[in-house]
Amino acid sequence: MPDYRAPLTDMAFVNKELLGLDHYQQLNGCESLSEDLWDAILDGGAKFAENVLAPLNRAGDEEGCGFENGQVSTPSGFAEALRQYGDAGWQTLSIPEAEGGQGLPGSMSTLLTEMTAAANYAWSMYPGLAHAPITCIRAGGTEEQKATYLPKLFSLEWAGTMCLTESHCGSDVGLLRTKATPHGDGSYSISGTKIFISGGEQDMTENIIHAVLARVEGAPEGTSGISLFLVPKVMVNDDGSLGERNTVHCGSIEKKMGIKGSATCVMNFDNAKGFLLGEENRGLEVMFKIMNTARLGTALQGVCLGEASFQGALAYARERLQMRSLTGAQNPDGPADPIVVHPDVRRMLMTQKALVEGSRAFIYWLARLNDLTQHGNEEQIAEADDLLSLLTPIAKAFCTETGVEVTNIGVQVFGGHGYIREHGMEQLLRDMRIATIYEGTTGIQSLDLLGRKVMGSGGKLLRGFTKRIHKFCEAHNDNNAMTEFIEPLAAVNAQWGEITMKVGEKAVENADEIGAASVDYTLFGGYVALAYMWAQMAEISLAKEGDFYAAKVATARFYFQRILPRAEAHARAAVAGADSIMDLDESLLML
Repeated sequence: MPDYRAPLTDMAFVNKELLGLDHYQQLNGCESLSEDLWDAILDGGAKFAENVLAPLNRAGDEEGCGFENGQVSTPSGFAEALRQYGDAGWQTLSIPEAEGGQGLPGSMSTLLTEMTAAANYAWSMYPGLAHAPITCIRAGGTEEQKATYLPKLFSLEWAGTMCLTESHCGSDVGLLRTKATPHGDGSYSISGTKIFISGGEQDMTENIIHAVLARVEGAPEGTSGISLFLVPKVMVNDDGSLGERNTVHCGSIEKKMGIKGSATCVMNFDNAKGFLLGEENRGLEVMFKIMNTARLGTALQGVCLGEASFQGALAYARERLQMRSLTGAQNPDGPADPIVVHPDVRRMLMTQKALVEGSRAFIYWLARLNDLTQHGNEEQIAEADDLLSLLTPIAKAFCTETGVEVTNIGVQVFGGHGYIREHGMEQLLRDMRIATIYEGTTGIQSLDLLGRKVMGSGGKLLRGFTKRIHKFCEAHNDNNAMTEFIEPLAAVNAQWGEITMKVGEKAVENADEIGAASVDYTLFGGYVALAYMWAQMAEISLAKEGDFYAAKVATARFYFQRILPRAEAHARAAVAGADSIMDLDESLLML
């Protein structure tokens, strides 16, 4: 298994030099976050990830989760790690102090999540999913509900889930069949079956609080009739002690391609007692409070597992001896040269590095924008909301798709050794694969971006981002050192608007044009967004001395010369039209 080490140098570069720690002093209620505290949090998180979680990663994959008589057993060591995490207060890092947390902005949790998830993604899902009911209770819960559930969720004595999906509806939650019947005393009977529920059952905590979407009898069909309920695994008495077992049970766990240490459950609610969160028929309003954060968290999975794969591939490429360099022996005292000297291996490593570090900068910036929506002034909130509306679906789609590419490259660098379990590279690829499906597939994100965000806003949201890039390019027109980055960035930025116009004109005649163009359109936007981040990182690094900054400039150059050209292929595909996709009758697809 790759020997994961938190990339603290790059994390510090992005946060301190690219984005600036002065961001935190501008946030209402977060001014106390000093650089020393920032460093201490990163150092503590890194030690926990490296020393506690990483050693459990491969063993957890090998052991997996067990299921017998409705009970789920998690891999050895997972429960103790969760206890340590809760005891250290990591779960409440970004919870307001007035509610029992540490009062730090959400972007700090993003940094912590990168390290824990890179070290052991399956384990990280358990505390991660506990944030779903936390966020829902904070957004729509009564004071009594907050007092009853939040302290135990904060301490991780109790865990949580988000129960949305049903077998027949997937992402179309308006089709759900789970029913809620009111008792007349403020409680409801919840009946139905939910699938793909991560952490729906486990043996690490004494209770699990399920946030469940259901339809109250008589409510409208579709999404307008959906309500949100809290359904505890074990009922909670008035004095806070645990009472009788609720009638919610795990029917089975899935046998999966990856993240085998995370139990993915089928959950059966058989007249289980639940409590309304917010108002009837407005459950999605509460649930959507977690959606942006959840999508960015899934985008971050591409960085987490991509970083782990890159570290493993680089270490192996430096040690593995095979063939001689085309330009002469680089290891004359050995039988062959390390494969890191070969151009194709270097191409793979540079692709991993460019995509991971570019995505890290992109997601960290979006996490900062999310901070502003919580702690900024009115103007900052409005601007951040608009940028996040546009860029969140791009980040979720692009960073997960490239995360699969990066972890796949990691296997390739190892050759045949990457395909076997011993080295752990295939686990990273297996664990990564689900991310393009989580929180809405790449196709769903792309429809949201092109249909709702771009066309739905009349181009307003897109212009807000492309104008920002345009101003950056204009400011560097006379900087010869930046020409190699500014000229191609300006070109693809202008091209983005042109593609949008062409697709929009076609969509007036045929709505299928949106669906046909959307994924290529989104991936084009992802390459532009990373180009914008790499141009900024190049600007900073060109003015500095040292190996780290030289590596940044070299990686930026690689990105612009070898990766950004992919955007042109996506641009051509996006405007190619729907005919070549839809003209062949479905009955002829197998011929």
